[in-house]
Amino acid sequence: MDAVEDQSSTDTGVSNPRSSVDCVYIAASASDARYTRICVASVRYFYPEIPILLLVGGALQRGLAAELRRYWNVRIANLPTYGDYGWGFVKLEALFGPPGERFLVLDSDTVLAGPVLGLWNEDGAPFLVDDEKQPDDDKKCLYYDWEKVLQIDPTARPPEFAFNSGQWFGTAGVLTRNDFAPGLAWTMPRSTIPPGYFANGEQGILNYVLNRKVAMEGLWVQRTEIMRWPGHSMEGLNAESIAKRTALPLVIHWAGMKKTALRRMAGGDILRFFEKLYYTRLPAGRVRRWFAICQHFLIHRLQWVRVRVKLTYRRMETAIRGRFFERVNQPVGM
Repeated sequence: MDAVEDQSSTDTGVSNPRSSVDCVYIAASASDARYTRICVASVRYFYPEIPILLLVGGALQRGLAAELRRYWNVRIANLPTYGDYGWGFVKLEALFGPPGERFLVLDSDTVLAGPVLGLWNEDGAPFLVDDEKQPDDDKKCLYYDWEKVLQIDPTARPPEFAFNSGQWFGTAGVLTRNDFAPGLAWTMPRSTIPPGYFANGEQGILNYVLNRKVAMEGLWVQRTEIMRWPGHSMEGLNAESIAKRTALPLVIHWAGMKKTALRRMAGGDILRFFEKLYYTRLPAGRVRRWFAICQHFLIHRLQWVRVRVKLTYRRMETAIRGRFFERVNQPVGM
């Protein structure tokens, strides 16, 4: 790991590999500031000059936007509305950017293990998604239940493909907001309708729209391996192989696997490698990293406390209501 430590102590970026991608969008939120920094560092490690834009669907950690802009040349994406977009829905805004713009969308809890932009050919399809294999029942739980969708779209069919929306390539101007009708309300926050038809924020509705476009209009959606989920395997992917640029060109996505301490996570060495790299550009980087880690622990501890208090309150409320109804329904004279 000495070689890894040596490389993470300086900015080791190389000139941009040839790419047909115009920009990289990263969805950011207040609770994921630590992962956003790590994700940015991983993109810059392989692509020092490519535009990186944050898709801000809610409040950001104070000072994060200015820090990213000053030291890592990251800008805030220009959105039609600023505020609470709801879970993941801000990622759809990339579809409505400058017509013809080709982009990669990433969740903040991802890193690039290699030059992944080369997976998308310049003359390729307007969309490239992960070639995910899921049983039909899992597709209904993770994406959308096409049999339910028949109630609002009589032309609905079983999905030909399914993909996690934490990493996908797209082209602006191909889809319109009307393509998402009648399954999405463009309110603030966004919401799918009817409830229960489309799963996991924007993921289900995006899968449905692209599948419908493929089936009904012949839209070309290319599929290949893009994502590696640490819950399945990390074979060939570690901090050393990434530092040596011998790792597979994949997006590693810790979907549903985040822990407060990086060392307790599968692939935590990769996250720590890019986190150290991130702070090499900041003055007093080691001190600032220590404060950021403390802030991260505090935020997540407070979230845990809030959840516990809320659950305890709900249990107490349920118990009190139960006793009240028992007394009301108790026969007179007993």
